[in-house]
Formats: sequence, structure tokens, C-alpha cells
Amino acid sequence: MIVRSYNLLFQACWPTLRLIHLPVHASWLNQVEIYFSVVQRKVVSPDDFHTLDEVESRLLDFQQYYEQIATPFEWKFTKNDLIALLERIASHDDADRTLAA
Repeated sequence: MIVRSYNLLFQACWPTLRLIHLPVHASWLNQVEIYFSVVQRKVVSPDDFHTLDEVESRLLDFQQYYEQIATPFEWKFTKNDLIALLERIASHDDADRTLAA
């Protein structure tokens, strides 16, 4: 219910705003979290640094290494998936407006 209240508040302030709740398993944020998780386990965890320069050097070395081994991934979420999601959201919005009236 709290999320719905925020949606209504935002829409009252910005009538053209449309919040779209994306699946969390597909968000770019998860990709960043995965990267930092790898950095934590493989770079920072030994925690044998004596200076910040050592930390910086190890992080930069790892980044250079990671850029060499990283491979692109293929998105599974297609344009048609997006259209279907937006239509489903619109139908829920329409149903909510009908119930509110």
C-alpha cells in the first residue's frame, strides 16, 4: 500500500510521470552489485594493505584484468516483452481508475 501511496503522490505532483516497476533481477543495478561483489571477494577481502595507494593499485590492476576477461551478455527482454509489460501496466491502471470511480 505504501508504494501505491507514493505513486499517487508523485502523479499528483507530476501528472505526466509514469512509474514503471522493472523486475529487480534484470536491473542494471544488479549488474553493478555483482561486479562489486566480485571486487569484494577477489580484491578487497585479503585486506593486507598498508596504504591507500596499495588499495588503489590493486583495484586498478583488477579493473584492467576484468576488462580483458569480461564478455557481453545477451538481453532476453525483447521489445515485444516491453510492449506486453506496458500494456499490462496500463490495464492495471485502467482497472484502478475504474475501482476508484
